[in-house]
Amino acid sequence: MNAPLTYHEILLRILAATVAGIVVGLERETRGRPAGLRTTILACVASAISMVVSESLFVDSGTNTAWRPDPARLGAGILTGIGFLGAGTIMRNSDTIRGVTTAASLWFVTVLGLAFGTGLYFLGFIGLVIALISLGALPALEKLLPVDWYSTLTVIGAMDSLSERDLRGRLIIAGLKPKRVKMRYDLEAQKITVSVEVQFNRKKAPDVVGKIVQDLRSLPGIQQIRWS
Repeated sequence: MNAPLTYHEILLRILAATVAGIVVGLERETRGRPAGLRTTILACVASAISMVVSESLFVDSGTNTAWRPDPARLGAGILTGIGFLGAGTIMRNSDTIRGVTTAASLWFVTVLGLAFGTGLYFLGFIGLVIALISLGALPALEKLLPVDWYSTLTVIGAMDSLSERDLRGRLIIAGLKPKRVKMRYDLEAQKITVSVEVQFNRKKAPDVVGKIVQDLRSLPGIQQIRWS
């Protein structure tokens, strides 16, 4: 039978969870993310407390054969609940999604809290180190990777100013990879609107975008050029 938790052990687990929440929260706070220091501390410590409570209930019920609580059930409920909190940090603006890393950080510190709350200090420490590497070191490495961006180019002009084939050819020459093309004809105003989803290298974005804009501006009948 497991021995009841001592005050010293409980305090040690809560302090470990607090430190983990502070470390991860400082990284998020300094980057101006919506879930910062206070949020990560509360999530990590709350999950640790839940595991301490769960383990205490399990130990206290040792002499009661009619009621044996599952020590993992409360932790599973905590992970489910943190999903709703994490979803609130994810924001979608047009084709851009922000807050996914922050949501993952909240979920991760909750798992760290569960580990420390259960007394698995080594496991929690390893997880904390991995979190620091992922949040602190990997962003610098990501800047060196040849990451592709996706954007939408919209061109509005006279009916005979531009064709789909012509636009595709100009995009390819400029170093862009055209994907989906949408065309809309306004017969009354004699205008054509062409929207192209393009793929290009992130590092070459300023040069490539400027080059294609200058190229399209030289065409007669072009009225608007818009990137989104």
